[in-house]
Amino acid sequence: MSYSDFSLSKIKRDFNLTTVENGRFLPEIQSIEPSFYLKEALSEGLPLATATGSEKARSELIISPILVEVRKILERKVSFFSGEDFTVASELGLSGVCDFLISRSPEQIFIEAPAIVIIEAKKGDLKPGLGQCAAEMIAAQKFNEINNIPIKTIYGSVSSGTAWRFLKLEGQTLSIDLNDYTVPPVEILLGMLVWMVREG
Repeated sequence: MSYSDFSLSKIKRDFNLTTVENGRFLPEIQSIEPSFYLKEALSEGLPLATATGSEKARSELIISPILVEVRKILERKVSFFSGEDFTVASELGLSGVCDFLISRSPEQIFIEAPAIVIIEAKKGDLKPGLGQCAAEMIAAQKFNEINNIPIKTIYGSVSSGTAWRFLKLEGQTLSIDLNDYTVPPVEILLGMLVWMVREG
């Protein structure tokens, strides 16, 4: 098994999770003005990614530039990984590749604890990606514990690049924000992602 084999119902059952599905769970957060680099990247990338519609194009042209910007805002004191193997417990099905992972460690050569934000890219409908993202968040929780850097909250998102849906894992409780946050504008999303990494 791998992360992609998990549905939301399976992840709840296998890991004894309680799910809370409601509105926004983040506090009101200050928007962040994007840099010239990100504005340019999105002005070119958004139309291309939308036209081709592929998951790969959306990942490379929309999601990656936004996450690179988050790392830059945080003065490169965090690390950002794309398409890395993140096998934590293969006997539990917690194995495979994460589309995107942010760690609070500045180590950029390999993934080092604590992993804090997981982002799963999807081409269109976000709902099928919720179980996969939740499985990766549980893996991050276990990874941090194994490395003796347990943190209270792991955040996740399933994103098409132009729509972002957020999840939060605290202990055995998985909260799902049923709102989709759209890009553009990117300012609100940047504020949310930076807050998750810095304060969450």
